Amino acid sequence: MRTLLFLLLSGQCLAAPSAAFWVALHQVESGGRLGRVSWGEYRGPLQISRAYWEDSNVGGSWSDCDDLEKAKLVVEGYMKRYAPRAWATGDVQTLARVHKGGPRGHKKDDTLAYGRRIEMIAYEHNKQTASVLWSKAGIQ
Repeated sequence: MRTLLFLLLSGQCLAAPSAAFWVALHQVESGGRLGRVSWGEYRGPLQISRAYWEDSNVGGSWSDCDDLEKAKLVVEGYMKRYAPRAWATGDVQTLARVHKGGPRGHKKDDTLAYGRRIEMIAYEHNKQTASVLWSKAGIQ
């Protein structure tokens, strides 16, 4: 039971990325800040560049990336374009590396540590969530 619950929470089944992916990406990119978070050529809580936003084909304007929910739509559009298999399977490592390094980011050595960091934070988030759910269900 615990294994099944953990697998469902960790996004190991065939599905778009779990909530833990978004939590980890948001934490790493802006420390969990909301609103207009800008560092140079990146903006919003998920730190999206103008080129990334344009490649996502989401529409609107780059400033829309200041809103977390709209920024998530931009990431989704980008990933469905450049990493559709990773998106479909919820492959956190690949998605993180493409987010950091562009369309071929998952093949770049310099994105490996970033991908591992996102993966670790997502794993810890899932573990905490599972622990709370197990506790509520009376499972030790």
